Amino acid sequence: MLTGLILTVAPMRAQILIQTSGPSHAANIFNTDLAVLEQGEQRKDLPCNVTPSKPALGFDLRFHAGYQVTVPLKELAGDENTINIVFRVAQQDHRDEPVYFTQHLRVPPIEEDAKGDAYLQGAFDIGEGSYHIDWLMRDRTERVCSSNWESEASLSPKDRPMSLSIAPGVVWRADGEEFKDEPPVQRASTEPPLNVKVLVNFAPQNSLSPALQPLDTTALVSILRTIARDPRIGKFSIVAFNMQEQKVIYRQDGVNRIDFPALGTALTTLNLGTVDLKRLGDKHGDTDFLTGLVRKEMVPGPQDHPDALVFAGPKILLDANPPEEALRDAGGIDFPVFYMNYNLNPQAVPWRDAISHTVRFFRGYEYTISRPRDLWFAVSEMVSKIVKSRNGRPAASISGQ
Repeated sequence: MLTGLILTVAPMRAQILIQTSGPSHAANIFNTDLAVLEQGEQRKDLPCNVTPSKPALGFDLRFHAGYQVTVPLKELAGDENTINIVFRVAQQDHRDEPVYFTQHLRVPPIEEDAKGDAYLQGAFDIGEGSYHIDWLMRDRTERVCSSNWESEASLSPKDRPMSLSIAPGVVWRADGEEFKDEPPVQRASTEPPLNVKVLVNFAPQNSLSPALQPLDTTALVSILRTIARDPRIGKFSIVAFNMQEQKVIYRQDGVNRIDFPALGTALTTLNLGTVDLKRLGDKHGDTDFLTGLVRKEMVPGPQDHPDALVFAGPKILLDANPPEEALRDAGGIDFPVFYMNYNLNPQAVPWRDAISHTVRFFRGYEYTISRPRDLWFAVSEMVSKIVKSRNGRPAASISGQ
């Protein structure tokens, strides 16, 4: 017997955003639904409970808002049912210019005596501002559950210097395309563009997790996107690897634009839920892999001398760190080394990891990324340090790029 059913409303491709620059939006929404939204009443012909979620700033520098809904399973019982959801979001000062969303969900067969609830959730992205949301859900028998609420997205005083990726007052569909192409960036023309190599460990916070969690993926991709958006950087080399599988998943060398769709495709090859017997038999295989990766990537090529090398990812806790004598083979580098340590709970894991020890050996810089502002400030400071380092290097070294 069912005790619970989860139906995700967004961010899914099935969710439709209807742009409403005029009265023509009525052609896309049933008049009966528009009437319910206009009345602004709380209705429970179809019993449900709606709980709005407070807007939260993500690593992608957007405010993510939404709601959760519970419906008794017995209310959806039968061989077939459908749920239609319509909601609109409008700035408080521009209530006559709402943005509409629709969603159609097919409910699987449910027994008449089913116990428990069905759980639904929806999401949308907003810029700073105050908003009013009108929401309704309708089943195939035309029963309606409706609700409305206010929502406010605001930066804290500490976050004020940040530049968000969504303008104030703007409403967007929650973006489920994690690896879509990055829009072109107008690069700075006053100085030669920086050349940066980034090594990203695409791994979950929990090293025992059988999959890369969505929150972790978003944070790691956001680190790359934040670096890619800095106008002072014009050349990138990307090395995506995974410590659990001890392999390089994807690389791009000396390009002016990161290929995020290709990176996303490469990450689908990760298979964290399996264990390679050969790796089990190699007691220090993880240390050997990391040591070899560092030695290879730290040595600049004759035609592609980086201005900096950046490690990014969650902590890598190994039984043995890369030995210093092996790291000395990459000694004599004339560019700074950085570590963007993605750590949502630094108090729980306060000790240094293998990358920390490696970066410390090269007298590099480490930043702990726990919140969006950590990432924004870290990249800003890091790029400033890279510019200062590059400007202090001999001209022959720079011209060799």
